[in-house]
Amino acid sequence: MSDDDYVYDEESGEWMAASALAAKQAAAGTVEVRDAVGNLLTDGDQVTLIKDLEVKGAGQTLKRGTLIKSIRLTGDAQEIDCRFDGIKGLVLRAEFVKKR
Repeated sequence: MSDDDYVYDEESGEWMAASALAAKQAAAGTVEVRDAVGNLLTDGDQVTLIKDLEVKGAGQTLKRGTLIKSIRLTGDAQEIDCRFDGIKGLVLRAEFVKKR
């Protein structure tokens, strides 16, 4: 028998170890972001565009094959925050990029 404290998990209706519940809650807070091919994306990855995209407000088009460096994940599973020359606050949809 271990000395671990047990707490009641209201979602499952079971008693479980406090450390296991903390790990379960931490995993529930993370969002998986996947590219167009299904690869898992993380902060700092490099991606390439798979489609020409018009950037609203900037008056330019990002061409297919453009390399985007050092992406940042947002809380949304379909949005990626990134920078590109001359465009501040660029947010791309994950369905239009492929991990490099």
